Amino acid sequence: MIRSARVVVIGGGVMGTSIAYHLASAGVEDVVLVERDELASGSTARAAGGVRAQFSDELNIQLGARSLEAFDRFGQELGHDIGLHRVGYLFLLSTPDQVAQFEASVELQNDLGVPSRILDPAEAQQLSPLISTDGLLAAAFSPDDGHCTPESVVHGYAAGARRHGATVLRHCEVLGIETWRDTITAVVTNKGRIVTDTVVCAAGAWSRSVGAMVGVDLPVEPLRRQIAVTEPVPGLPPNLPMTIDFTSSLYFHTEGPGLLLGMSDPDERPGFATDTHDRWIPRLCEAMEHRAPALLDLRRTGGWAGLYEITPDHNALIGEVGSCSRFLYATGFSGHGFLQGPAVGEVVRDLYLGRVPFVDISPLSVDRFTVDALRPEANLV
Repeated sequence: MIRSARVVVIGGGVMGTSIAYHLASAGVEDVVLVERDELASGSTARAAGGVRAQFSDELNIQLGARSLEAFDRFGQELGHDIGLHRVGYLFLLSTPDQVAQFEASVELQNDLGVPSRILDPAEAQQLSPLISTDGLLAAAFSPDDGHCTPESVVHGYAAGARRHGATVLRHCEVLGIETWRDTITAVVTNKGRIVTDTVVCAAGAWSRSVGAMVGVDLPVEPLRRQIAVTEPVPGLPPNLPMTIDFTSSLYFHTEGPGLLLGMSDPDERPGFATDTHDRWIPRLCEAMEHRAPALLDLRRTGGWAGLYEITPDHNALIGEVGSCSRFLYATGFSGHGFLQGPAVGEVVRDLYLGRVPFVDISPLSVDRFTVDALRPEANLV
């Protein structure tokens, strides 16, 4: 057991391992990552794996685009194949308001270097032939987006962090954080006490309880989301994009020879349950019947449930608290944490080192909720 550390990172998902890697590779000594279970055993392993820069919020566009660059060089930089497929994201739009919203988003994305564009329904169907164009007005598409394997990203970052001297402790549960005069002095775990003056909370859906250990309210709620996997689908286009019906939130992309698909469930209530159920299937079938009827003929061969980490404005919490030195946090990504992991690792590294990050993330501070400065993200799945 490690008895002291310069920095303790809590959480062994994509956010925690990315932060540990970026800190260690920048020369920060004695970085310790603690994970109460196995690496990637929380939300990351249950993510759909989508990676994109098509957002409505300027910060999310920049974080997504920066992360796409990192995913593209991941194999060369970290020596891990993450199964990256740059096949694009295709948002299907069925109302004038949706079209206007995405036209504005595409204009902002283009200004920031993202090659997204608006398509007509026929162009959308050419890219994703399983869809129906009935009632479809337009679509938004960026060829730079895509999907990859979340577990591979986590293990790549963890291995890279270890190579640079970081320590990764699995099955190490945080029981408390000790402070003295508003300064962190130690992290208490089930394996012992780690003396440190810096903690980074990257605990995802479990972040609120970590923040409470230092008297900080991180307003994160867990919400179950489910995914289904289908039997092999003959004749799938090799470059089938991640396809999303924005009205229903139905989405699908290739998963091996079949499809991975899912959608939000408005009947789901906050909680930590990750067991699967079929209560969402009728609504899923209704969405498929309307937008992709060919999917109805496919047999489900598997699936799983995981947790979104939801904040009140469905946007991330990134920053360092002023009330307790030094407590940094990166959480509450509301469904787009995996795809922003690489860029957020850079940002947290720079915050720790006192550098200016590549993007100003101060609007994502948890303090925004006390001054009524919400920052909503519209392009949610």
